[in-house]
Amino acid sequence: MLTDRFADALTYAEHLHRRQVRKGNDIPYVAHLLAVCSIVLEWGGDEDTAIAGLLHDAVEDQGGEPTLLEIRQRFGTRAADIVLACSDSVTADKSNKAPWRERKLNQVKKLRECLPEVALVTAADKLHNVAALVRDVRRDGARTMDRFNAEPAQIIWYHQEVVSGLRDRPECPQDLVTELEMAVTTLARLLDL
Repeated sequence: MLTDRFADALTYAEHLHRRQVRKGNDIPYVAHLLAVCSIVLEWGGDEDTAIAGLLHDAVEDQGGEPTLLEIRQRFGTRAADIVLACSDSVTADKSNKAPWRERKLNQVKKLRECLPEVALVTAADKLHNVAALVRDVRRDGARTMDRFNAEPAQIIWYHQEVVSGLRDRPECPQDLVTELEMAVTTLARLLDL
């Protein structure tokens, strides 16, 4: 069952991301965090993993290593380690991030060796991201993809690599991986890729 730690993490995540919206629209970013957390819980995640689902973007989007330290202090080592493993950058200065492809290749490499709970949060995160893209492309067309720094083909490639990495992780719910794979296939079809 969830405890006051989870309630604190929910409040903390909302506070960190309060002024952030999803790329290319005005949906509050916290909607994504709640969706990821929901998917994690629905697929058997425990409280630490659910907390990490809420905070999975906090380090790379909201303060880098100081935010990671605060997460570790407030929510414990296990939740912080999951968040760190899900982060593609720990720098607070977004201009100092490694190039997109390098960060994504590192994420895929880490995915093949990560803890099961990291695979679960990653699958939940990517499923919600791709499902949101499918919705937006259906509504607004391929121009939806203009909001990203990477080309549509690169985004599809990355998510296919994530699916492949998760397929190599039998402890990750494979029905969840199948949902992600179907969403990636749908997105590729909508983009004629």
